[in-house]
Amino acid sequence: MSLLRPLLLDVVPTIQQTAALALGRLANYNGDLAEAVVKGDILPQLVYSLAEQNRFYKKAAAFVLRAVGKHSPQLAQAIVDCGALDTLVICLEDFDPGVKEAAAWALGYIARHNAELSQAVVDAGAVPLLVLCIQEPEIALKRIAASALSDISKHSPELAQTVVDVGAIAHLAQMILNPDSKLKRQVLSALSQIAKHSVDLAEMVVEAEIFPVVLTCLKDKDDYVKKNASTLIREIAKHTPELSQLIVNTGGVAAVTDCIGSCKGNIRLPGIMMLGYVAAHSENLAMAVIVSKAVPQLSVCLSEEPEDHIKAAAAWALGQIGRHTPEHARAVAVTNTLPVLLSLYMSTESSEDLQTKSKKAIKSILQKCTYLPALEPFLYDAPPNILKHVVGQFSKVLPHDSKARRLFVTSGGLKKVQEIKAGPGSLLQEYINSINSCYPEEIVRYYSPGYSDALLQRVDSYQPLAN
Repeated sequence: MSLLRPLLLDVVPTIQQTAALALGRLANYNGDLAEAVVKGDILPQLVYSLAEQNRFYKKAAAFVLRAVGKHSPQLAQAIVDCGALDTLVICLEDFDPGVKEAAAWALGYIARHNAELSQAVVDAGAVPLLVLCIQEPEIALKRIAASALSDISKHSPELAQTVVDVGAIAHLAQMILNPDSKLKRQVLSALSQIAKHSVDLAEMVVEAEIFPVVLTCLKDKDDYVKKNASTLIREIAKHTPELSQLIVNTGGVAAVTDCIGSCKGNIRLPGIMMLGYVAAHSENLAMAVIVSKAVPQLSVCLSEEPEDHIKAAAAWALGQIGRHTPEHARAVAVTNTLPVLLSLYMSTESSEDLQTKSKKAIKSILQKCTYLPALEPFLYDAPPNILKHVVGQFSKVLPHDSKARRLFVTSGGLKKVQEIKAGPGSLLQEYINSINSCYPEEIVRYYSPGYSDALLQRVDSYQPLAN
């Protein structure tokens, strides 16, 4: 470091540039080397030269600032403290697109750490110039500027509002159909980071007419375009039933369902969550999710995905779909999802989050489920805290359905219920009594444990009449 520093002041411009480039590469490598650049008092020299030197040096100096700032909030703060932001913002107006790009990149890396650093970038006047940069013809500059706007917007509604106030949404929305995949990723990310904060911001994004255009991105060949498009739709859907309804009306739920089917792993996650958010708002919206054939797709995710956090999201979404009415619960139950949820809840290998979400999903679906074939296996496998809900559902359905009552006897369900040990006066005991009252007393006795022994005893003690 100490050898490179004097070279930044060398009379030969190419040596200056090469020295800056070397420092940037060192700082880029890890946080310790970046800290050494800060401690070596090199930043003030770079900032001074950034304003004075030619375009090649400016690019190299901005690269060093970016390489230092990316590692931690403390290192990014060191760049702010030495007055680099004003100089970087001036570079955003440079004639050379490469200099603009390098400056935008450094500003984005500083802003991404936290709201305070992001606010410092905003206060330096970067946002209007970044919005101008996304309108430039160079694709690379558009990408970096969109990425920087995304990094500024993500921290708070106020910061997102500063990006919105200079008209960023309209320019970003126009680029959703740009053929460049990397640009689309950044544009969708920036719109997501704006929309996520509040209903008002989400509505402003929607008013830029991103639907149904954004749905084409769900079929993109680039996985991260798919993921970011799903994320954007999720961030809009989560706010209100009205916004979710708008997405349903444009075919968004069906498109997201198809997208989940066409990819794997983390790329699926935002789509899975989006379906859960839509279904959570109301029973009509949950029915729209069912009609879009999302339930079988979510069941596949629940069974196929190796990652627990993705399974947990699928379990949560299925719970949101099934919790509304018996019709909703049946739509989930017929896909044979409940046994999978139960095994995930019971498995010691499942993460705590997955166990909790599976348990909640099972309970919310069971409490509405009147589809008895799906409930019956639970009589044999479920732990007591789940069994209570299963027996409860039987006690609601059997009094009103003679066909089901007969089937419950022939399938062995009634016998199983008699074997359940419930505490006297407990809710479970009440449910069992309610089921038993649907049958003649001798039938209940016949299926009670120990009844065959009692009959054998009577055989033993029976004295036939002598002729």
